[in-house]
Amino acid sequence: MAVNDNEQQYLDLARYVLEHGHEKSDRTGTGTRSVFGYQMHFDLNAGFPILTTKFVPFGLIKSELLWFLRGDTNIRFLLQHKNHIWDEWAFKKWVESPEYQGPDMTDFGHRWLKDPEFKKVYLEEKKAFCDRILNDDEFAQKYGDLGLVYGSQWRHWKTSDGHYIDQIAKVIEQIKTTPDSRRMIVSAWNPEDVDSMALPPCHTMFQFYVNDGRLSCQLYQRSADIFLGVPFNIASYALLTHMIAKECGLGVGEFVHTLGDAHIYSNHIEQIKEQLSRTPHPAPKLILPADPKPVDQYEMEDIKLENYEHEAGIKAPVAV
Repeated sequence: MAVNDNEQQYLDLARYVLEHGHEKSDRTGTGTRSVFGYQMHFDLNAGFPILTTKFVPFGLIKSELLWFLRGDTNIRFLLQHKNHIWDEWAFKKWVESPEYQGPDMTDFGHRWLKDPEFKKVYLEEKKAFCDRILNDDEFAQKYGDLGLVYGSQWRHWKTSDGHYIDQIAKVIEQIKTTPDSRRMIVSAWNPEDVDSMALPPCHTMFQFYVNDGRLSCQLYQRSADIFLGVPFNIASYALLTHMIAKECGLGVGEFVHTLGDAHIYSNHIEQIKEQLSRTPHPAPKLILPADPKPVDQYEMEDIKLENYEHEAGIKAPVAV
């Protein structure tokens, strides 16, 4: 048995796509190696499934999940917690607006890779943008909001008659009252809203399952960036399952991760190979408060990892 069976599943996915993936173009113009349809099962009682063959910043995972659970869609909350993983989409909205009068940022996603001088200018402009989001309420309201992304769909799904559905509250109530239900589902994919989102949801829907006093969760992810995105998704949904199980008085079972288009970007190939050369450490332990609390009332300090041993981080560009 491997020292970390959960992590081995991720490494097997990466190796499989490297060896058997199809070369495909993509929306970002970067190019990918891709397979369609892949599934992993993570035992949540075998340690917390955060990768150890590279450093994964758990603070970013926590703040992003709390952002979703609060129904927030403005990056200001993330910036207040030094989380910059959604900056690019808000920044893109700003530099493409008529109000922007700074240096030309056209096609910045590709120029970043080829022009060191442009990279410097880009970073300066983005820092100024983030500082303004933090300090200018009116600017933050206009350019910090990403539209009807995850937090909105999870907590404020708008119905055709103008009402709203809090899917998280509803599914928690179902888990508590009708745990054998096959309808304990949260969807982020709202066809009517896709075109108004900064980024249509990659993790589109998830379902809960209760058996023998334990809560399991299955996520369907339509688009899976294996090197950068999937490690975050695994840890985030594992954490979500633990938090909801705690609120409902249940233990945890499995996190099942079902992938649609599972891909490695062409500019992540060497990074993946480096990661595959490393040996996993034992999985860390997740620590939550002893007393249950509603999932949207957690603070950052309520969530901790114990004994997280890991290899060094590996940098790679985000495809926007």
